Amino acid sequence: MTAALDRNREHAFSKLFGARTKPLPRGITSVCSAHPLVIEATLRRAARDNQVVLIEATCNQVNQEGGYTGMMPADFRRFIERIAAQVGFPTQDIILGGDHLGPNPWKSLTATEAMARAEAMVVAYVEAGFEKLHLDTSMGCAGEPPALADALTAERAARLAKVAEDTAQRTGQRPPVYIIGTEVPPPGGATHAIEVLEVTDATAALTTLDIHAAAFKQAGAEAALGRVIGIVVQPGVEFGNANVVLYKPASAQELSSALHSMPDLLFEAHSTDYQTASELSALVDDGFAILKVGPGLTFALREALYGLDSIRSVLAGEQRAESLHADMEAIMLAEPKHWAGHYGGSADEQRLQRHFSYSDRIRYYWPDKRASGAVEALIAALPDTIPETLISQHLARVYPDVVAGRVAPRARDLCLAAIDTALAPYSAATAPRP
Repeated sequence: MTAALDRNREHAFSKLFGARTKPLPRGITSVCSAHPLVIEATLRRAARDNQVVLIEATCNQVNQEGGYTGMMPADFRRFIERIAAQVGFPTQDIILGGDHLGPNPWKSLTATEAMARAEAMVVAYVEAGFEKLHLDTSMGCAGEPPALADALTAERAARLAKVAEDTAQRTGQRPPVYIIGTEVPPPGGATHAIEVLEVTDATAALTTLDIHAAAFKQAGAEAALGRVIGIVVQPGVEFGNANVVLYKPASAQELSSALHSMPDLLFEAHSTDYQTASELSALVDDGFAILKVGPGLTFALREALYGLDSIRSVLAGEQRAESLHADMEAIMLAEPKHWAGHYGGSADEQRLQRHFSYSDRIRYYWPDKRASGAVEALIAALPDTIPETLISQHLARVYPDVVAGRVAPRARDLCLAAIDTALAPYSAATAPRP
């Protein structure tokens, strides 16, 4: 990383971290999940790394109307802090962020109504003490095109920033930092096979910054403009239901060079799930210092749960009609709203995607009481010590750590370890340099 990019990173992270005194990382992982085991694994990993942790809730997960988790922003904060207390992680080292904050949950409504609800959502996030807000107003509402012109996107983002600033001042909260941008990948990954990705043009990134600067000033949100720390761009990484596009540094060099003209700013990379450690490290080297990950973590958890379900069947010594896989299939078929429209192809192809897609839309169903009950029953049915040979057969991700004695051969520990294997490349990519 050049000296200029390094200074940008340090200044941006200083705004993000505030008075926190942990060693300054090269980058930071933004964990976007509301699953308790993912949160626990994230906090345990941050404790081992002696780092501040960034956990973000998305607009569809958590909002003033409950989202699909049933949590409002204040509920999400309490949820995170309860887990932190259980594992002994200091809450002052947790940064909470809001992801894709804008009209997306209500885009079927008119822009007037959708933006009013988006403003109410931002108020709820700031009142709950969220410190990092990704403002995403790039999508069209009822009667509008799917993607909006940059000027209108920036105008709406500035409206939300002004609401956030006013709320922080009214409540005495620390004013948040902001992520802006108009080339925003879809939350949760693409819905189709991806052959080629167009990297954001460097000139377009600079234009986005200029347009947002003008809009923020016009809205009376100059103070917020000074706390914009990053821009969402497309560096050439994405995943679909069945394939992953890995980062190619050569394709993003022109975009990366644009940071030289953006003092104190960095890039935020979405959809970095399933990138390898070398690609993640290259992203950070090139100025994409905030790495968003979510589905990749619950994908690893689902793998572990299904592996444990197979172990349960082997230990039972007989073929069992019931299984976690069958339970989840019944739940998803009964309530298809979270996957229908995202998975295509034949009935058999959709069945495979419901359980094994990289987009991992099964994650929307884990909060369901039927699903959580099935998981609890699975874990209760397994012995305290699961044979290593079955872990080798069905849980290959974590087998080496079990054999080495680093992970206990217990169901819950194996789930946490599986998630940690997906987090480990991010720690390696973002760790402070010696």
